[in-house]
Amino acid sequence: MAFWIVTDAACDLPQAYVEKEENITIMPMVYRMDGVDHPCTLGDDSTWHPFYEALRAGKVATTAQVSAAEYQKTFRELARQGHEILCIVFSSGLSGTYQAALLAQEMVLEEMPGAKILVVDSLCASAGQGLFVHYALQKRKEGLSAEETAQWLIDHRQQFVHWFTVDDLATLKRGGRVSATAAFMGSMLKIKPILHVNYEGKLIPREKVQGRKKSLKVLAEKVSELAVPKEGQTLFIGHGDCREDAEYTLEYLKSLGFKPKEVLITAIGAIIGAHSGPGTLALFFLGEER
Repeated sequence: MAFWIVTDAACDLPQAYVEKEENITIMPMVYRMDGVDHPCTLGDDSTWHPFYEALRAGKVATTAQVSAAEYQKTFRELARQGHEILCIVFSSGLSGTYQAALLAQEMVLEEMPGAKILVVDSLCASAGQGLFVHYALQKRKEGLSAEETAQWLIDHRQQFVHWFTVDDLATLKRGGRVSATAAFMGSMLKIKPILHVNYEGKLIPREKVQGRKKSLKVLAEKVSELAVPKEGQTLFIGHGDCREDAEYTLEYLKSLGFKPKEVLITAIGAIIGAHSGPGTLALFFLGEER
Protein backbone atom coordinates (compact mmCIF):
# COMPACT_ATOMS: atom_id res chain seq x y z
CA MET A 1 0.00 0.00 0.00
CA ALA A 2 1.37 3.42 -0.94
CA PHE A 3 2.37 5.59 2.00
CA TRP A 4 0.45 8.73 2.86
CA ILE A 5 1.85 12.22 2.39
CA VAL A 6 0.85 14.82 4.97
CA THR A 7 1.63 18.50 4.42
CA ASP A 8 0.20 21.84 5.50
CA ALA A 9 -1.71 24.70 3.92
CA ALA A 10 1.43 26.82 3.53
CA CYS A 11 2.22 24.72 0.43
CA ASP A 12 -0.22 26.79 -1.67
CA LEU A 13 -1.08 23.92 -3.98
CA PRO A 14 -4.39 24.39 -5.82
CA GLN A 15 -7.27 22.38 -4.45
CA ALA A 16 -7.84 20.89 -7.91
CA TYR A 17 -4.26 19.60 -7.98
CA VAL A 18 -4.61 17.84 -4.63
CA GLU A 19 -7.97 16.31 -5.55
CA LYS A 20 -6.29 14.46 -8.44
CA GLU A 21 -3.82 12.77 -6.10
CA GLU A 22 -4.34 9.80 -3.82
CA ASN A 23 -3.23 9.34 -0.21
CA ILE A 24 -2.43 12.95 0.58
CA THR A 25 -3.86 15.15 3.29
CA ILE A 26 -3.43 18.87 3.87
CA MET A 27 -3.28 20.14 7.44
CA PRO A 28 -5.39 23.30 7.72
CA MET A 29 -3.85 26.42 9.23
CA VAL A 30 -5.53 29.52 10.64
CA TYR A 31 -5.39 33.21 9.87
CA ARG A 32 -7.00 35.92 11.97
CA MET A 33 -8.57 39.10 10.63
CA ASP A 34 -10.74 41.57 12.56
CA GLY A 35 -10.51 39.34 15.62
CA VAL A 36 -12.00 36.35 13.80
CA ASP A 37 -10.14 33.09 13.12
CA HIS A 38 -10.52 31.67 9.62
CA PRO A 39 -9.51 28.13 8.65
CA CYS A 40 -7.08 28.13 5.76
CA THR A 41 -6.79 25.05 3.59
CA LEU A 42 -6.36 25.30 -0.17
CA GLY A 43 -8.15 27.16 -2.93
CA ASP A 44 -7.70 29.00 -6.20
CA ASP A 45 -7.65 32.59 -7.49
CA SER A 46 -11.30 33.20 -6.66
CA THR A 47 -10.90 31.76 -3.17
CA TRP A 48 -8.23 34.26 -2.18
CA HIS A 49 -9.32 37.36 -4.09
CA PRO A 50 -11.57 38.64 -1.24
CA PHE A 51 -8.71 38.12 1.24
CA TYR A 52 -6.35 40.26 -0.85
CA GLU A 53 -9.03 42.89 -1.37
CA ALA A 54 -9.32 43.13 2.40
CA LEU A 55 -5.55 43.60 2.69
CA ARG A 56 -5.67 46.31 0.02
CA ALA A 57 -8.36 48.04 2.08
CA GLY A 58 -6.01 48.18 5.05
CA LYS A 59 -7.00 45.06 6.96
CA VAL A 60 -4.26 43.15 8.77
CA ALA A 61 -4.06 39.36 9.02
CA THR A 62 -2.03 37.24 11.42
CA THR A 63 -1.38 33.52 11.15
CA ALA A 64 -0.89 30.46 13.35
CA GLN A 65 1.06 27.28 12.76
CA VAL A 66 -0.32 23.75 12.90
CA SER A 67 -0.27 22.55 16.51
CA ALA A 68 1.34 19.37 17.76
CA ALA A 69 -2.11 18.18 18.89
CA GLU A 70 -3.50 18.56 15.37
CA TYR A 71 -0.59 16.62 13.89
CA GLN A 72 -0.92 13.99 16.58
CA LYS A 73 -4.58 13.43 15.73
CA THR A 74 -3.85 13.05 11.99
CA PHE A 75 -0.82 10.80 12.52
CA ARG A 76 -2.76 8.60 14.96
CA GLU A 77 -5.73 8.18 12.62
CA LEU A 78 -3.56 7.21 9.65
CA ALA A 79 -1.31 4.92 11.69
CA ARG A 80 -4.31 3.09 13.18
CA GLN A 81 -5.42 2.32 9.63
CA GLY A 82 -2.01 0.76 8.99
CA HIS A 83 -0.64 3.55 6.79
CA GLU A 84 2.97 4.68 6.65
CA ILE A 85 3.28 8.46 6.82
CA LEU A 86 5.65 10.97 5.25
CA CYS A 87 5.00 14.42 6.67
CA ILE A 88 6.44 17.39 4.74
CA VAL A 89 6.31 20.67 6.62
CA PHE A 90 6.68 24.42 6.12
CA SER A 91 10.24 25.70 6.52
CA SER A 92 11.61 25.64 10.07
CA GLY A 93 13.30 28.93 9.21
CA LEU A 94 9.91 30.63 9.02
CA SER A 95 7.66 28.69 11.39
CA GLY A 96 7.58 26.36 14.36
CA THR A 97 5.54 23.84 12.40
CA TYR A 98 8.47 21.42 12.04
CA GLN A 99 8.96 21.22 15.81
CA ALA A 100 5.23 20.67 16.29
CA ALA A 101 5.29 17.78 13.80
CA LEU A 102 8.33 16.21 15.49
CA LEU A 103 6.62 16.40 18.89
CA ALA A 104 3.50 14.77 17.45
CA GLN A 105 5.62 12.07 15.82
CA GLU A 106 7.27 11.30 19.17
CA MET A 107 3.95 11.13 21.02
CA VAL A 108 2.29 8.82 18.48
CA LEU A 109 5.31 6.51 18.31
CA GLU A 110 5.19 6.18 22.10
CA GLU A 111 1.57 5.04 21.77
CA MET A 112 2.15 2.93 18.67
CA PRO A 113 5.80 1.78 18.51
CA GLY A 114 5.22 -0.12 15.29
CA ALA A 115 3.99 2.91 13.35
CA LYS A 116 6.11 4.45 10.62
CA ILE A 117 6.05 8.27 10.65
CA LEU A 118 8.72 10.29 8.89
CA VAL A 119 8.91 14.08 9.17
CA VAL A 120 10.88 16.17 6.65
CA ASP A 121 11.59 19.88 7.02
CA SER A 122 11.12 21.20 3.49
CA LEU A 123 13.10 24.41 4.16
CA CYS A 124 10.65 25.71 1.54
CA ALA A 125 7.74 28.12 1.57
CA SER A 126 4.54 28.69 -0.40
CA ALA A 127 4.49 26.98 -3.78
CA GLY A 128 8.16 26.14 -3.22
CA GLN A 129 6.87 23.78 -0.56
CA GLY A 130 4.20 22.80 -3.07
CA LEU A 131 6.91 21.93 -5.60
CA PHE A 132 8.69 19.92 -2.90
CA VAL A 133 5.47 17.95 -2.32
CA HIS A 134 5.03 17.58 -6.09
CA TYR A 135 8.38 15.81 -6.33
CA ALA A 136 7.51 13.62 -3.34
CA LEU A 137 4.35 12.55 -5.17
CA GLN A 138 6.36 11.83 -8.31
CA LYS A 139 8.87 9.71 -6.39
CA ARG A 140 6.04 7.75 -4.81
CA LYS A 141 4.59 7.10 -8.27
CA GLU A 142 8.01 5.86 -9.36
CA GLY A 143 7.76 3.21 -6.65
CA LEU A 144 10.04 4.67 -3.99
CA SER A 145 9.25 3.80 -0.40
CA ALA A 146 8.51 6.38 2.28
CA GLU A 147 12.13 6.16 3.50
CA GLU A 148 13.55 6.43 -0.01
CA THR A 149 11.32 9.40 -0.83
CA ALA A 150 12.25 11.16 2.41
CA GLN A 151 15.93 10.62 1.72
CA TRP A 152 15.60 11.90 -1.85
CA LEU A 153 13.91 15.05 -0.56
CA ILE A 154 16.59 15.62 2.06
CA ASP A 155 19.37 15.02 -0.46
CA HIS A 156 17.87 17.47 -2.96
CA ARG A 157 16.16 20.14 -0.87
CA GLN A 158 18.98 22.67 -1.30
CA GLN A 159 18.23 22.56 -5.02
CA PHE A 160 14.71 23.94 -4.56
CA VAL A 161 15.15 27.58 -5.50
CA HIS A 162 12.78 30.40 -4.47
CA TRP A 163 12.87 33.91 -5.95
CA PHE A 164 10.12 36.45 -5.48
CA THR A 165 9.13 40.08 -5.29
CA VAL A 166 6.40 42.04 -3.57
CA ASP A 167 4.47 45.01 -4.88
CA ASP A 168 3.81 46.78 -1.58
CA LEU A 169 6.47 47.21 1.09
CA ALA A 170 3.87 47.98 3.78
CA THR A 171 3.25 44.30 4.48
CA LEU A 172 6.96 43.56 4.81
CA LYS A 173 7.23 46.54 7.15
CA ARG A 174 4.51 45.12 9.41
CA GLY A 175 6.38 41.81 9.49
CA GLY A 176 9.65 43.50 10.41
CA ARG A 177 11.35 42.68 7.10
CA VAL A 178 11.96 46.33 6.26
CA SER A 179 12.01 49.48 8.38
CA ALA A 180 9.27 52.09 8.30
CA THR A 181 11.68 54.54 6.66
CA ALA A 182 12.74 52.04 4.01
CA ALA A 183 9.11 51.18 3.29
CA PHE A 184 8.16 54.85 2.94
CA MET A 185 11.13 55.72 0.71
CA GLY A 186 10.71 52.55 -1.30
CA SER A 187 7.06 53.31 -1.95
CA MET A 188 7.88 56.87 -2.98
CA LEU A 189 10.58 55.74 -5.39
CA LYS A 190 8.69 52.62 -6.57
CA ILE A 191 11.47 50.40 -5.29
CA LYS A 192 10.69 46.68 -5.47
CA PRO A 193 12.71 44.19 -3.43
CA ILE A 194 13.92 40.90 -4.88
CA LEU A 195 14.06 38.22 -2.21
CA HIS A 196 14.83 34.54 -1.91
CA VAL A 197 14.74 31.70 0.62
CA ASN A 198 18.22 30.70 1.76
CA TYR A 199 19.87 27.43 2.83
CA GLU A 200 18.31 27.69 6.29
CA GLY A 201 14.84 28.23 4.86
CA LYS A 202 14.81 31.89 5.85
CA LEU A 203 13.60 34.86 3.85
CA ILE A 204 16.48 37.06 2.65
CA PRO A 205 16.35 40.34 0.65
CA ARG A 206 18.84 40.17 -2.20
CA GLU A 207 18.35 43.11 -4.57
CA LYS A 208 16.32 46.27 -5.11
CA VAL A 209 15.03 47.39 -8.48
CA GLN A 210 12.88 50.29 -9.59
CA GLY A 211 9.48 49.53 -11.04
CA ARG A 212 7.13 46.58 -11.12
CA LYS A 213 7.87 45.39 -14.65
CA LYS A 214 11.61 45.47 -13.94
CA SER A 215 11.14 43.33 -10.84
CA LEU A 216 9.18 40.73 -12.83
CA LYS A 217 11.87 40.62 -15.49
CA VAL A 218 14.58 40.18 -12.88
CA LEU A 219 12.72 37.16 -11.49
CA ALA A 220 12.54 35.61 -14.94
CA GLU A 221 16.22 36.33 -15.50
CA LYS A 222 17.08 34.58 -12.22
CA VAL A 223 15.30 31.45 -13.43
CA SER A 224 16.99 31.64 -16.82
CA GLU A 225 20.38 32.02 -15.14
CA LEU A 226 20.09 29.55 -12.26
CA ALA A 227 17.72 26.78 -13.37
CA VAL A 228 19.28 23.35 -13.89
CA PRO A 229 18.27 21.93 -16.26
CA LYS A 230 17.10 24.81 -18.42
CA GLU A 231 14.84 22.55 -20.44
CA GLY A 232 12.30 19.98 -19.33
CA GLN A 233 11.82 20.80 -15.65
CA THR A 234 8.77 21.78 -13.65
CA LEU A 235 8.22 25.45 -12.79
CA PHE A 236 5.77 26.62 -10.14
CA ILE A 237 4.66 30.27 -10.05
CA GLY A 238 2.83 31.68 -7.04
CA HIS A 239 0.94 34.95 -7.14
CA GLY A 240 -0.80 37.17 -4.60
CA ASP A 241 -3.91 38.03 -6.61
CA CYS A 242 -1.92 39.07 -9.70
CA ARG A 243 -2.32 36.27 -12.25
CA GLU A 244 -1.71 38.60 -15.19
CA ASP A 245 1.73 39.41 -13.80
CA ALA A 246 2.41 35.69 -13.40
CA GLU A 247 1.51 35.09 -17.04
CA TYR A 248 3.60 38.08 -18.17
CA THR A 249 6.61 36.78 -16.26
CA LEU A 250 6.21 33.30 -17.73
CA GLU A 251 6.08 34.65 -21.29
CA TYR A 252 9.15 36.79 -20.68
CA LEU A 253 10.95 33.78 -19.22
CA LYS A 254 10.14 31.70 -22.27
CA SER A 255 11.49 34.50 -24.48
CA LEU A 256 14.82 34.04 -22.68
CA GLY A 257 14.98 30.46 -23.91
CA PHE A 258 13.71 28.65 -20.82
CA LYS A 259 11.67 25.61 -21.86
CA PRO A 260 9.82 24.01 -18.94
CA LYS A 261 8.20 20.60 -19.16
CA GLU A 262 5.24 21.84 -17.13
CA VAL A 263 4.17 25.02 -15.40
CA LEU A 264 1.77 25.43 -12.51
CA ILE A 265 0.48 28.93 -11.73
CA THR A 266 -1.13 28.96 -8.31
CA ALA A 267 -2.64 31.52 -5.95
CA ILE A 268 -0.71 32.26 -2.77
CA GLY A 269 -3.06 31.63 0.13
CA ALA A 270 -3.62 33.57 3.32
CA ILE A 271 -0.85 31.93 5.37
CA ILE A 272 1.88 33.32 3.14
CA GLY A 273 -0.12 36.23 1.74
CA ALA A 274 -0.68 37.70 5.20
CA HIS A 275 3.09 38.31 5.38
CA SER A 276 3.89 39.10 1.75
CA GLY A 277 0.80 41.05 0.68
CA PRO A 278 -1.08 41.62 -2.59
CA GLY A 279 1.03 41.61 -5.72
CA THR A 280 3.54 39.04 -4.50
CA LEU A 281 5.02 37.10 -7.41
CA ALA A 282 7.23 34.07 -6.78
CA LEU A 283 9.02 31.55 -8.99
CA PHE A 284 10.08 28.11 -7.81
CA PHE A 285 12.35 25.73 -9.69
CA LEU A 286 15.37 23.42 -9.39
CA GLY A 287 18.95 24.63 -9.58
CA GLU A 288 22.38 23.40 -8.58
CA GLU A 289 21.95 25.21 -5.27
CA ARG A 290 19.73 27.84 -3.67
